[in-house]
Amino acid sequence: MAARYVLMLALFIFEAVPCAAQTGVGFGPLLGLYKGRDADGYRIVGGAALRFRLSEIIGLEGSINYREETYDHGSVDVTSWPVTLTGLLYPIHFVYGAIGAGWYNTSVRYNISPASPGGLASVTRETKQQFGWHFGAGVELNLFSFVKLVGDMRYVILDYNFKSLPGSNGVISSSPVMTASLLFGL
Repeated sequence: MAARYVLMLALFIFEAVPCAAQTGVGFGPLLGLYKGRDADGYRIVGGAALRFRLSEIIGLEGSINYREETYDHGSVDVTSWPVTLTGLLYPIHFVYGAIGAGWYNTSVRYNISPASPGGLASVTRETKQQFGWHFGAGVELNLFSFVKLVGDMRYVILDYNFKSLPGSNGVISSSPVMTASLLFGL
C-alpha cells in the first residue's frame, strides 16, 4: 500500500518536470541554515532571490541575504548583507549545479574590553567589504504553474580576517549553506 503512494508521489513530481523546464523569471523569499566552520553555532539566513531561467539548461540568480554569526565564544559578532550572483546549469530539467560570487558588506563588533588580557587597542567595531565565492547544487520543482519550490546546498568560501582580534588569522568562516525558497513567476 505504501509503495503505491510513493509511486504516485514520484509520478506527480516527474509530471511537473516539463513545466519546470520553461524559461521565465521568478522572485521570492529564501530561508536557510548555516554555520561558519569556526563560528559558535548554527544560524538562520534570510533574504530574497530573483531567478532567470534563460533556457532549458542555463539560468542566472541574484540574491540578497541577511546573516549574523558569532566567533570565539561571543567575543566577535559578525553581521553581513551578502549580495550574490550565481550561474545555474541544469543537466536535468529540475536539478541544477550552481557557481558564483558574492559581495559581503560586513560589520564586525568586538565584545572584548581594552583592559582585558589580549584586549583591543582601540577598535571595537569595523565595517568591511569583501568578495566570497560559492558553488553547489539544488532542485527546482513546480508546485503550481506560477510557484516553484527551490532547495539547494552551497559551499561559501569566505575569509573574515578579524584584524583587531589577536590570534584570529586562523579563523575559518567558510561554510555550507542550505536554503529553501519559493519563487513566484513574474
